[in-house]
Amino acid sequence: MAQVPFDIHVDTSFPDADHIPYVEFGDCVAFNNEKGGVIEYLKDEKIADLNSNHPNISSTTVLDTKAMVSSWLANALLYELWVVSAGSIANDIYFSDLPWPIGKILHWNKTRHVKQLLGITKLNAAEKEEEIYLKASAAYDSLSFRLGDQVFLFDNSPTDVDALFLGHALFVLSALPDTSVLRGTLQKHDNLVSFAEHHKVQLLETSSSSSSGLGSSPSPSSSTPRRRPSADHSYKPKPRAKKERTEEEKKFRRRAKYFLATQLVAVLVFLSLMGGVDSSELDDEDGLDYDD
Repeated sequence: MAQVPFDIHVDTSFPDADHIPYVEFGDCVAFNNEKGGVIEYLKDEKIADLNSNHPNISSTTVLDTKAMVSSWLANALLYELWVVSAGSIANDIYFSDLPWPIGKILHWNKTRHVKQLLGITKLNAAEKEEEIYLKASAAYDSLSFRLGDQVFLFDNSPTDVDALFLGHALFVLSALPDTSVLRGTLQKHDNLVSFAEHHKVQLLETSSSSSSGLGSSPSPSSSTPRRRPSADHSYKPKPRAKKERTEEEKKFRRRAKYFLATQLVAVLVFLSLMGGVDSSELDDEDGLDYDD
């Protein structure tokens, strides 16, 4: 949206390797849970600031709309991922590549954290669900009204809110099942769905098509701003690709014993946790009592 050329890189050889998603620009790297997220990082580094194109729009209006997307819609998505679906969707996304005991423990811990974050207990679960979906519906109504028949939410160019909502909408439409209440609520607003589909084509599919025809030579017109050529950071030619994969395979073999040991420890920890849960606590699907 900021008209900064970029590439999407995926480790196709080892998709489950320990590579956390990040944004790289030159020698700088940003993770979404640091420095206010990727958007604030790009602002601080003077790389891209979507809001700078809107000097006449009240910053309060943009911030209020951004807060609504970051809270009401983000909470509704958390609720659907970890509570409504019993975590099955989240498990496929985050833990499917992990050994079962480790994935089970991490899943249980995250579900507990989300319920605490949203203030959900056994006694108020129904009321909280209604509240979460009402806020999400109100947020979609507000965004749909503001968007109208425009391409962007504010005038004729994007803001932070457009970027945040686009990420939310694409995830809801692509990852959540047809039975999802949140997805159904979003799909009631044709202009919001069209907004997501339009920008998906413009930003992702067009970029992917351009990148696919580049071959091995990087092109400044359709690739990520890369670091200056150096012995450490330049791209390696194709003949060495096989060697890189071989080295990574060796790395994974060296880590095999560690994973086996970790799995054994996880099994013991999981069994000890389950052994400490009495029959009365098993009535709750998470084995937790939030009323204490």
